[in-house]
This record gives sequence, C-alpha cells and structure tokens, in this order.
Amino acid sequence: MKYEPSEELNWLVEESSEPLLPSHGGYRKLKSFQVAQLTFDLTVRFCQKFVSKFSRTHDQMVQAARSGVQNIAEGSQASGTSKKTELKLTNVARASLEELRLDYEDFLRQRKLPLWADDDPRRQSLVHRRCRNVDEIAHWAVEVHRGKDGQDGQNGPGYEEIAANAAHVLTGVACSLLDRQIARLAKDFETQGGFTERLYRTRTTRRRRP
Repeated sequence: MKYEPSEELNWLVEESSEPLLPSHGGYRKLKSFQVAQLTFDLTVRFCQKFVSKFSRTHDQMVQAARSGVQNIAEGSQASGTSKKTELKLTNVARASLEELRLDYEDFLRQRKLPLWADDDPRRQSLVHRRCRNVDEIAHWAVEVHRGKDGQDGQNGPGYEEIAANAAHVLTGVACSLLDRQIARLAKDFETQGGFTERLYRTRTTRRRRP
C-alpha cells in the first residue's frame, strides 16, 4: 500500500519560501569542529606521551577535548528543531575547550616551561601551516626543535614545551572560532527565532493561501 501524507500534514511537505526544518547537521564543514577535532587528536597523543595514564589530569584533559568536539557536533545536529539547544551545546563546547587550554597552561607552569607569547613567531608559524592532522603537527614540532641551524637540540626547545604550546595555540584558535560562532547563533536566534517561531510563520503562511 502506497503511503500518502494526510491532508492536515500537506503543509509540511509543500514547497515554501522558508523550510520548516532548515539545513542542519553539517558540522564536519565547520572550521570550529575541524580545529577542535585536531585539538582532540593532539591532546590524546600528548597525554599518552607526557601525562601519566594513572593521573586524573590525563582523563580530564582527554574528556575536555572530546567534549569540545562532541558538543559542536550534537549542537549542529539539534539545530534543525532547536536553535536554543544548538546555542547551549556550542557554549558547552566552548567551556570545555577553555578548561583544556587552562590545563595546558598549568602543565607548562608546573614544569617551569615557558608559555609562548601571543606574538611569538612560532605560534604564528603553526597557525599559518594549517596542519590537517597530528602527523603534520609532529613534522612542524621537529622543525621547531631543531632550531635555525637544523641540528637537533642545539637551538630549539624540548618536545614537551613545543607540544604543550602547540596544543595551547590550537585550543585558542578553536575557542576564538566558537566565540564568533556563538555570537552569530545568538544574533540569528534573536532576529529569526527558533523552531517554534518558524512553525508559527509556516502555519500562518499556509492559512493565508487561497
């Protein structure tokens, strides 16, 4: 038996200038998701190498990094029916990554290693490199470690310092992207409303049709 939508549901499937369910779930294309995911991968490798697996900090850092990724994805997926939920989960992702960034600062401070200044050229070189995966970051780290003369350990810092600062840089980039994303989501919600408002407009348009 062929299914036919009932008459009272026709308005849901008819074409309209404003779709009831807007495009949603395209989180993999979000720059914030891509950088957060790279930060998560780097954090997992960093903790495996430099943080004891028996330490509570190990689990907290990995979970904070994971939370950033998962909440961006979940918020994007929920945006079709709840902009409020999307905004809330994106805020959770932002908070998780801020917690992670502080963990990296603590790691450096407690080991008396320098946190690179905002204008440090090594920070800029990592951002401009646009690494797509952890292996590419590792190649960059080797270059930094070798220093200008190209000989291991002569001029460059140790890998512990490089890795923690690299993760701090990427986490900061993800936080900055999420700040902009949250601001846009808040503005869109303020001006356009969410699913309830869209449903009302769609129903109103339907009733006005001859």
